[in-house]
Amino acid sequence: MSHGSSQGTGSRPHRVAVIVDEGSNPFELGVATELFGLRRPEIDRPWYDFTLCSAAPAVRMHAGFFTLSGVAGIEAAHEADTVIVPNRPDPLEAPDPAVLEAVRRSAGRGARLVSFCTGAFTLAAAGVLDDRRATTHWRWAEEFTAHHPRVRLEPDVLFVDDGDVLTSAGSAAALDLGLHLIRHDHGAEVANAVSRRLVFAAHRDGGQRQFVRKPIPVVKDESLAPVLSWARQRLDRTLTVARLAERAGVSPATLHRRFRDQLGVTPLAWITAERVALACRLIERGEIRIDAVARLSGLGTASNLRIRLRRQTGLSPTDYRRRFGPPSRNRIR
Repeated sequence: MSHGSSQGTGSRPHRVAVIVDEGSNPFELGVATELFGLRRPEIDRPWYDFTLCSAAPAVRMHAGFFTLSGVAGIEAAHEADTVIVPNRPDPLEAPDPAVLEAVRRSAGRGARLVSFCTGAFTLAAAGVLDDRRATTHWRWAEEFTAHHPRVRLEPDVLFVDDGDVLTSAGSAAALDLGLHLIRHDHGAEVANAVSRRLVFAAHRDGGQRQFVRKPIPVVKDESLAPVLSWARQRLDRTLTVARLAERAGVSPATLHRRFRDQLGVTPLAWITAERVALACRLIERGEIRIDAVARLSGLGTASNLRIRLRRQTGLSPTDYRRRFGPPSRNRIR
């Protein structure tokens, strides 16, 4: 599977290699294939150069239901810009030495390393997570910390972006992390298009919880969906916790609890993230006036826009437009 991307080095497409190991989860391989390997006719730009690779000519998939063969050799990971390590059925077993060598070699040449679920154990065994932030499936958090104490594990989040090393929690969180990578490589508008094709939430922040600790009573609808939809249509207006609570018909304290339980963030943090996402879309669509972007997104001032955008994307408005905006428009002013 070889599809082009404009995000590689020079004119070369960005190459994504997924390492298939003994017992890999077919769902996570499917996630990677769906996000990075399939053609995107609805997106008017080249896509990724995608490869599945393995250290063995054939590997049994999770639970032994079938065997995968005919994929590229492990050397494909040596040339990839992004190397993805999926889960391992028993993360306490020693990984294949050839896989560890491929991970170390990729880290040494500056490739972006990604793990899904218990794949973080493989990255940790290769030594690339020492003194860095990471996450894994909550079920294995204690074992991970016991075996890899140098890693700064964040056990209660969906994914962790630590620059050139990114880790996600359980299988569904692989979708969240994958869309996060697409958002980083191609911008919010493209990531939204992919999520719509998947019929999946466009943006769940990595800091959200892996699971709801307190079950929501089935006798009463406590969904945040109506108030979230209402707020998204009014991001350019004043939105306070009190106003959202009034709209939801609950007290501010109850609203805070529901946001924490269901989204893992505070109401104000959610509003800010939504406003930054809107600002990104405005820039991508060609708005070059920074004051207008700040006003229309509800961030208020150009200074606040610069601070929030850089904090979330690592880019200034001008750099973001240069990377993701229409090429024919002038520089943001």
